Amino acid sequence: MPAKNKGAASFKKMRVNEEIARELGDILRTVKDPRVSSAFISIVNVDTTPDLKYCKIRFSVYNGNTSETSKGLKSAAGYIRKELAARLNLRLTPELTFIPDTSIEHGAHISALIESLNIKNDD
Repeated sequence: MPAKNKGAASFKKMRVNEEIARELGDILRTVKDPRVSSAFISIVNVDTTPDLKYCKIRFSVYNGNTSETSKGLKSAAGYIRKELAARLNLRLTPELTFIPDTSIEHGAHISALIESLNIKNDD
């Protein structure tokens, strides 16, 4: 028997990641927890393991407390997973782990540091 094409497996994983990200956008609007519903949450990245058992979801919060939103998402993970199972046609629905993404805040901090240097260009 020929060996399985690894490219096809990574394509499937990529497709599943995109589907999960799209569905999460809709599902997060239905979460009743005020820590989640009051914040504007953006899904930055979705990464599932190759066996599709676990999924890490990196998110950014724009108008809310990141740590409180993270606690709300952790609390609502069961509901979110159940909704994903109903919407996606997967044999297994992955266990969800929500991870706050601070890259935007970090970039703004670096930008502020660079601006504070006040370097003047002499042409």
